[in-house]
Amino acid sequence: MNTSQPEIESLIDDILHSGVVLREAMRSHLPPLLHAGSQLMLDCLQGGGKIIACGNGGSAADAQHFAGELVNRFEQDRPALAAVAITHDASVITSIGNDMAFEAIFARQIAALGRPGDLLLAISTSGASPNVLAAVEQAAVSGMKVVALTGGDGGALGRHAGVGVQINIPHHSTPRVQEMHITCLHILCSLIDREMVL
Repeated sequence: MNTSQPEIESLIDDILHSGVVLREAMRSHLPPLLHAGSQLMLDCLQGGGKIIACGNGGSAADAQHFAGELVNRFEQDRPALAAVAITHDASVITSIGNDMAFEAIFARQIAALGRPGDLLLAISTSGASPNVLAAVEQAAVSGMKVVALTGGDGGALGRHAGVGVQINIPHHSTPRVQEMHITCLHILCSLIDREMVL
């Protein structure tokens, strides 16, 4: 490697700066979307429903992170909240992928676990993940509301009629979109905490 120290520092600065620019641009774009998404989630939780979260790769980790914050706690003491990520049960996922199709790994779980009054949190940086789209289709059949986190132009997920609220990060970089997604999830947790605190 012949990369010089100034080149490395310039790259780091460029990445940090692009994140700052995106966050600044999102300050006027996101508040109404996050408010609307949090209201759907609160309606679900206060009505005795549960939030089911899914996504692929980094978005799968975000789904699990979000579920963990609700089931345990975020920043304040409050009752445990009903949330589950359907991204990490290897036996369930591999059996569905093997016997049916990888596209069905989330939809099949929603068919088993989803009930009217529940909510699906569908996360896809591209908005084009076939298994997440299939999950939204099944959520509609199961009588569930849907909040979607997307990137770019929102893709097919953002345009899906079953999506009640789309929280979109209109940016071309997957890492920058993922960074904003976790920020959005933390804001949603804060808004939920505000209403559900002991």
